[in-house]
Amino acid sequence: MRERCTAIVLAAGQGRRMKSKVKKQFLSIAGKPIVYYSLHCFERTSFIDEIILVTSSDCVEYCWKNIVDKYGFRKVKKVVVGGKERYDSVYAGLLACKNADYVYIHDGTRSFIDREMLKRALDGAKQTGACAVGMPSKDTVKILDRDQYVTKTPKRSRVWTVQTPQVFRYKVIREAHDALRKGSMEGITDDSMVVERHGKCKVKMVEGSYENLKITTMDDLFVAEVILRGREL
Repeated sequence: MRERCTAIVLAAGQGRRMKSKVKKQFLSIAGKPIVYYSLHCFERTSFIDEIILVTSSDCVEYCWKNIVDKYGFRKVKKVVVGGKERYDSVYAGLLACKNADYVYIHDGTRSFIDREMLKRALDGAKQTGACAVGMPSKDTVKILDRDQYVTKTPKRSRVWTVQTPQVFRYKVIREAHDALRKGSMEGITDDSMVVERHGKCKVKMVEGSYENLKITTMDDLFVAEVILRGREL
């Protein structure tokens, strides 16, 4: 029997850096909301069985009416309320999972995922229990001390920028969250860090895409429009 995969799509952010009255995940790219594109990819990917959309309490009804129902996302089974921090929203999604063997955790403002990327990430997670997509850094990276003096220049071949989706065996990510939440989640900025701190399994990295940007500012929105136009050519 094929293992069951659930996608948790995060759309609970406030988008303050976008400086828009509309929350960034609901801003339009080519006539559709930003979050539409990642949901569409998960919807059309055969090995994704269920989607859980996480949003803020004031947007649940909006998401059902203007996202899920409007675009016919049949795999979206639940729209749940997120928390104060990103990791709280992830945990809300994890608690809503039922019978998931593997769980994808994805930022709803990363619109340019595809089936092949999702497959690479799942294959990576099957090796160790945890996998994140990312890309080798194009730039040289400097490690600084608190006074902003350079302490180290790591080899660029060993430096990757991390993206989402990140995929985990459900038991691995749930146990890591449960364990860390008994203490401090300070400094946690992505889901793989939860597993890293728990220390029970290694996190595999596989290639995402340089186009897999997180739409955070108006400049990113412009770049996203350009990417979409390029894909339509």
